[in-house]
Amino acid sequence: MKTPLLLLPGLLCDEKLWAAQVAEFADHCECVVADMSRDDTIAGMAARAIASMPETFAVCGLSMGGYTAFEVMRQAPERVTKLALFDTSPHADTAERIAIREGLIARTRNGEFTDVIEEHFKSFVHPSRQSEAELMGNIRASAMNIGPDAYIRQQTAIIGRPDSVGELAQIACPTLVLCGAEDALTPPALHDEMAALIPGAKLVKVAGSGHLPTMEKPESVNAAMKDWLGIG
Repeated sequence: MKTPLLLLPGLLCDEKLWAAQVAEFADHCECVVADMSRDDTIAGMAARAIASMPETFAVCGLSMGGYTAFEVMRQAPERVTKLALFDTSPHADTAERIAIREGLIARTRNGEFTDVIEEHFKSFVHPSRQSEAELMGNIRASAMNIGPDAYIRQQTAIIGRPDSVGELAQIACPTLVLCGAEDALTPPALHDEMAALIPGAKLVKVAGSGHLPTMEKPESVNAAMKDWLGIG
């Protein structure tokens, strides 16, 4: 019987974020990539994602998807068999981060979406990979597929997310904490913190990767996920 696996994308990301994982685990998992473009709260994103899944499932979220995974654990902890948190943070936004996000929302409303997403890409991907046409083309296509209206909803949801640090010690299922070793947006230190607070969590840092290791270093991510999923 295949394991139901809920995959939660990050800001400006669609199913392309998880393409290598869906392909790798097709024989072992029923993969569902959540639509993270329709809600303007993390709670709404989580509720919509949970509704698409069977009674029990594994969940893996990256960045904004990680924020949503924390919310899945708040709404339906008894349904989650395994949890994976990639390139994310358990902390709520600081006032400074909120101000930056509000500025990006304002610019997007002013018609600057293309410029805004190009600025995001500089911190999404390891500098050594930013000239790779296929990788950057897929990331750019995902962002354009999300579009400006959904981007505003996503940023609004991120601004309003709760702090999850206090709930980490209650996580009881097998948990993988993974990040790009050179992630500039959610640095490895945040993942050290999460792994220390979640009972029995396994920590993996992917060398040579920035914020999107599922696309930048899929082989390394897939190897860690195989271990997490118990695939021999």
